[in-house]
Amino acid sequence: MTPPADRLPDGFAVRLDPRVRRRGAATLLGGSPLRLLRLAPRAAALLPADRLEVRDATSAALAARLLDAGLAHPDLPPDPGGVDVTVVVPVRDRPAALARLLAALRADPGTAGLPVVVVDDGSRVPVVAADGARVLRADVSRGPAAARNAGLAAAGTDLVAFLDSDCVPRPGWLARLRPHLADPRLAAVAPRIGPLPGGLRGPVSAYEDVAGALDMGPRPAAVRPLSSVSYVPSAALLVRRAALGAGFDEQLRVAEDVDLVWRLTGGGWRVRYEPAAEVAHEHPVRLADWLRRRAFYGTGAALLAARHGGAVSPLVIAPETALTWALLLAGGRRGTAAGAAVLGVTGARLARRLARPGEPVPVGLAAALALRGLAASGQSLARAATRHHWPVAAVAAVGSRRARRWVLGAAAADALVSWWPHRGRIGPVRHGVARRLDDLAYGAGLWAGALRARDPRALLPVRPPRTAPG
Repeated sequence: MTPPADRLPDGFAVRLDPRVRRRGAATLLGGSPLRLLRLAPRAAALLPADRLEVRDATSAALAARLLDAGLAHPDLPPDPGGVDVTVVVPVRDRPAALARLLAALRADPGTAGLPVVVVDDGSRVPVVAADGARVLRADVSRGPAAARNAGLAAAGTDLVAFLDSDCVPRPGWLARLRPHLADPRLAAVAPRIGPLPGGLRGPVSAYEDVAGALDMGPRPAAVRPLSSVSYVPSAALLVRRAALGAGFDEQLRVAEDVDLVWRLTGGGWRVRYEPAAEVAHEHPVRLADWLRRRAFYGTGAALLAARHGGAVSPLVIAPETALTWALLLAGGRRGTAAGAAVLGVTGARLARRLARPGEPVPVGLAAALALRGLAASGQSLARAATRHHWPVAAVAAVGSRRARRWVLGAAAADALVSWWPHRGRIGPVRHGVARRLDDLAYGAGLWAGALRARDPRALLPVRPPRTAPG
């Protein structure tokens, strides 16, 4: 469905992301991907501080632009309530988990009176009605996408909350999500998904606690391809029913949530991630089950590539940055000097973009940003070599001593950088081993899916999207 043309309503407020840098009153630098936004004098006057409240058409347009650029996030009041939501729970062969979820919904004052639709997707033992939930039964499993669509069609409210049966929402989760729907162009908003306290523990549970595949991190974000939060999982998702149209693609048994989000954002809708709302998820405990789940996730990339092309690329890198790294990795004085020269040209171009009339060219800032970009791209290259392209890296390491040193160094650096923010919760060895197993399983699924589809697009790098100054 086409999003409405309605502007953000009066009283809606946004607040600049804390990582946004201001240069004077009229220039903002930030977002994901990084962009430079120059404000017209009238717009700059509306944003003297880091908060903007919509009061008219002009402030509404500016707030919308800041949201869409990833430079600001909604600054919403507490949930006023009064908007009905239907909770849709797809389930197959999880009676104990379903009972636990329904009990949690009943115990939370924010969800105790909401209608609940349980979609039994071909369970061997049919689900019976419990706690007043309406049960829809499919005799043969048609997959999670079809199950969610059946619940969506049965809902009689404007908003629908999808919750997988192995989830347990934290009290107040819905009250933190629902105010986002004051934005008439918002199609969906997702909570943060973390580990289930008190659940069974396994060899990778400590790693899942800090690096779960469904956890999109601690920062709020606009959700769109090739950004810091490129998708959100449908394990827990609040949606505007009218925005979804026919809903999930029922041909997909994996990555149907990513496909939905990208179709929505491609159609002009907004999707947001709100980590202040939390939902716990029961992760696989057995190592074999965990590895199979990670590989299964990897197989979805080829299916997404067939529908969305380069949006699923494992590596987003500018040609000049790739050239810089190629020269630096080649080594030797000539390679290092040539790489430094390319980096210098990149910094000079950035300085010209940052320059404002009548002021000195910000050489220092441009140099810092160029170096930051090089470091970030280096981290992405290491991630791609050890996760998405590890079969190629392994072959190269076997055939070349230099390649072997670089691959082992990349694997160690990637593990260390990813462990450091969580150093108080998990040891470096346990984290590093689990991360390598995670990457091996996902990469195996990625290559298997690409070979099965005979489509390499899920493996190919792409250029960053254009973000011209505003």
